[in-house]
Amino acid sequence: MRAHVKQTILKYRLSIDFTEFKKLKIDPIKATFDIAVYHLSDEEFIEREIIRQIDKSNNNHIGYFHQNIFRYIQDWEVLESGYDIVNRKKSYYAEIKNKFNTMNSNAKENIFRKMQQTIDSDSKAICFLIEVISKESKNLPWSVKIDDKVVKNERIRIISIDKFYEIATGDKDAFAKLCKHLPQIIQDVIESEGVEIGFSSESKNIRESLRKVHPNLLGALYYLAFSNYEGFKDFTQNQ
Repeated sequence: MRAHVKQTILKYRLSIDFTEFKKLKIDPIKATFDIAVYHLSDEEFIEREIIRQIDKSNNNHIGYFHQNIFRYIQDWEVLESGYDIVNRKKSYYAEIKNKFNTMNSNAKENIFRKMQQTIDSDSKAICFLIEVISKESKNLPWSVKIDDKVVKNERIRIISIDKFYEIATGDKDAFAKLCKHLPQIIQDVIESEGVEIGFSSESKNIRESLRKVHPNLLGALYYLAFSNYEGFKDFTQNQ
């Protein structure tokens, strides 16, 4: 468990440089509204945007944590493709989603069809769509609308992660126990392993680089986004 926590922490992104910042293609229209509505300085907006982008990357690493922790649970296997995790001994197949509202209708349909193929080809198979953050604690047949019809099957389940941990470990409180001890485990790993922590933001360098693009930071965001548009070659903003 400690090793898995350490690997997750080491994946955490702590900084972003100007080259990466430029590739983000930040929406300058939204930036203009945010700066005005939230009474931000240009510098404050840039700092918030850097943190937001770092956080987006780190959300993927939390997905890594949820999936790969099953390497440490008996009979479970983490896959690179197909399903996220499987238990071949019990013919359990599972996909993990961090939040209940992260899939659109097409994504739901594609996953359901894949699971339908699995249970058609394996008479013992049970497929699970796991929601880490669900609306409720549940283990129910998953209903999906396909071709204007609601379809479901008892062997295709939608399940909250607490209920799935109970299936995987035999302990109904297993997920709660993980959550209870996780803060201390993280702190112990950071202290004992000397893991680098905290934002090492390149915000100052990014601001300086933006001002080389345009003297005004907001103007620089407009230029980076729209420099190929008509009227933006010599664009100035609030100079």
